[in-house]
Amino acid sequence: MNDTPHLPPALATGIGSLPGTDAREAAKAATGSFEDFPHLPELPARGPGADMIGRTAGLLVELYARVEPSGWRIGDRPGRDTRRARSWLGEDLDALEEFTQGYEGLLKVQAVGPWTLAAALELKNGEAALSDLGASRDLAASLAEGLRQHLEEVRRRVPGARLVLQLDEPSLTAVLRGQVRTASGYRTHRAVDRQTVEATLRDVVGVHDGGPVVVHSCAPDVPFALLRRAGVAGISFDFSLLTERDDEVIGEAVEGGTRLFAGVVPGTDAPLSDPAGSVMGVRTLWRRLGLRPGLLPEAVTVTPACGLAGASPGYARSAYAHCVRAARSLADNPE
Repeated sequence: MNDTPHLPPALATGIGSLPGTDAREAAKAATGSFEDFPHLPELPARGPGADMIGRTAGLLVELYARVEPSGWRIGDRPGRDTRRARSWLGEDLDALEEFTQGYEGLLKVQAVGPWTLAAALELKNGEAALSDLGASRDLAASLAEGLRQHLEEVRRRVPGARLVLQLDEPSLTAVLRGQVRTASGYRTHRAVDRQTVEATLRDVVGVHDGGPVVVHSCAPDVPFALLRRAGVAGISFDFSLLTERDDEVIGEAVEGGTRLFAGVVPGTDAPLSDPAGSVMGVRTLWRRLGLRPGLLPEAVTVTPACGLAGASPGYARSAYAHCVRAARSLADNPE
């Protein structure tokens, strides 16, 4: 993948969301836990506009969304819900800036990707934007411009950072398979052509000019090959959902230089095994694929399986520390 931006080794990071409502506490946790690869936290417990769809809707350019009983719906003008989403994001950026003074290194920011957004945002008729390819195209273009402006803002606030953009696409597989339900719930929207999905993703990935983009999905059957063709530098997934069917595409991804963000730590409160035990499956996969053990720390970043919004604050802190220790175990003893 010659034209895909390279993602340098980084042992561990978070996915994005955290429990609670305190932006400073969240920024402190994300920057303090991951000294080499912090991320901008998201706090959906604050309410509409802090949830992942509302937060990304607030980034859109010349498109606006408001909360309806059924979810987020595209409207004609910015209203209270758009202002609230932008205000929450501003608060999060203020906190991040405070805790990254003088920081130089990788920094990850997250937004919902174009297809999950099209599956979640409603048109005026109540159906998902996904039901209209023209609307999906307009939404992706608005998102791309909003992301460009957002990345510029983060660069201004944390000038020493090398930004990594994460696109959250939990609905991507459902979009490709025609499994997204219509408003009535009785039918599903038609599957979107794979080439259309890939081309749209490539356009949005391209807004981070020269910078690495990661796509995250904690759904089963992540389309690794399609994402690599779309130009992503890394793929973030729930490691427990992999099957041996995925071996070939995983091996090709690693050999092609795609970084794997392996979600090995549960996203909700659960007993945590010893750190080495958490990455046992990664080592087993490596042996099964016949890959060089020394490649592990270069090819794998350890993360929680999904966002931690549903976890307790104490567990979230423990999960982050556990990711760091598990990644260190992988680097120190890749065999």
